[in-house]
Amino acid sequence: HTYVHTYIHSYIHTHIHSYIRTCTHTYVHTYIHSYVHTYIRTYIHTYIHTHIHTYIHTYIHTYIHTYVHAHIRTYIHTNIHTYIHTCIRTYIHTFIHAYIHTYIHSYMHTYI
Repeated sequence: HTYVHTYIHSYIHTHIHSYIRTCTHTYVHTYIHSYVHTYIRTYIHTYIHTHIHTYIHTYIHTYIHTYVHAHIRTYIHTNIHTYIHTCIRTYIHTFIHAYIHTYIHSYMHTYI
């Protein structure tokens, strides 16, 4: 009776230990694998998607804003300078030409 009791106790203890270790290991491995696979994929997908979207949006917005601001300012400054220079020169040239033409004509008719 004692032998059987001790043997069964020992057997159950050893095998339950082994069984629990195996089952726990298998369960944990499977569950963690499944969990990691599903949630890490979801997390990475969401996180990367969100961050890439945010950072690209921010970068593009900032960069384009800076670029446009710098280059449009430069462009406008240069071209308005050129435009004003050209228009004023053309206007002065035309005006002086017209003035001289009109008044020389008038002068010649009056005094000559």
